[in-house]
Amino acid sequence: MLDKTRKSAKDGAATEKGAKDDASAAASKQRRIQAGVDARDKASPEEKPKPAQLGARKYPEPPFPKQHHPKPGIEDRIEPVPLYDAPFYLGSKKLDGKVALVTGGDSGIGRAVAVLFAREGADIAISYLTERRDAETTKKAVESEGRRCITIAGDVSKRTNCMKAVARTVKEFGRIDVLVNNAAFQIHSEKFEDLTPEHFDTTLKTNLYGYFHMAQAAIPHMEPGSSIINTGSVTGIDGSKELVDYSMTKGGIHAFTRALSGNLLARGIRVNAVAPGPVWTPLNPSDKEAGDISQFGAKTPMKRPAQPEEIAPAYVFLASPHCSSYITGEILPIIGGY
Repeated sequence: MLDKTRKSAKDGAATEKGAKDDASAAASKQRRIQAGVDARDKASPEEKPKPAQLGARKYPEPPFPKQHHPKPGIEDRIEPVPLYDAPFYLGSKKLDGKVALVTGGDSGIGRAVAVLFAREGADIAISYLTERRDAETTKKAVESEGRRCITIAGDVSKRTNCMKAVARTVKEFGRIDVLVNNAAFQIHSEKFEDLTPEHFDTTLKTNLYGYFHMAQAAIPHMEPGSSIINTGSVTGIDGSKELVDYSMTKGGIHAFTRALSGNLLARGIRVNAVAPGPVWTPLNPSDKEAGDISQFGAKTPMKRPAQPEEIAPAYVFLASPHCSSYITGEILPIIGGY
């Protein structure tokens, strides 16, 4: 019995020594790895990240010219002018024979969406506030794709204007298959107490009421297979301390998208949203101060804002039943990386 006890103690000591040896070897290996990494880091200092250029053509990078434009913003006065025509994008009849109504379609994301929808075979109605010149430019761009286009002026925060826009679209084209709720109002307010009731009310009425009114106007004319696409925002996901009201409306749009998708599913109408990060459109140079706009988009992982033509293909994807027939109630963030 005593021999067995001694043998057990001896085996235990050997096991403990083996464990210590293994631990010592592991620690030694970790130090070797550490030393190698330290040496490489010292030999190759970290480079300052450059703006990512991953598209078919080179896109503008900060710093941008200092500028501040009056609301609602005119696209061809923005420097550099936003890129919307996507010259390397080839259409393939994804929306052939469809009719789309795009709010805020005169400029920015709305213009790029209108052009790509037309390239995919859709006729287009665009609504705008007062930017008649921009709206005409969009109309010509759509017509150059071989499709028809009408422009409709009106404030989408007013229910009667939304009803009239849909009625005009149906009268001109006989149907409506895709509604893109995109028109928006945004102005920074650094101090929360400075956010006036008028400012707050304008943001909510444009960004939430406008989407609600336009959807209620369009849905009775939509057949199974139709689609509603709402423009949300990364601010509706992460919030923005200087855009409390705007962030609130964009979060509301995301919730509206999910709730409405469930409500309309039995009727065959899909509802989704795109949530962009910073995009170079008239919305921001008519919002931020001139000095701030110079570095617009520089804090994204890609170190630059998106151009409208980089966002628009997502709307094509969500609009087309060929691409997204099993997708509804989704929020698609396009924010230049996490």
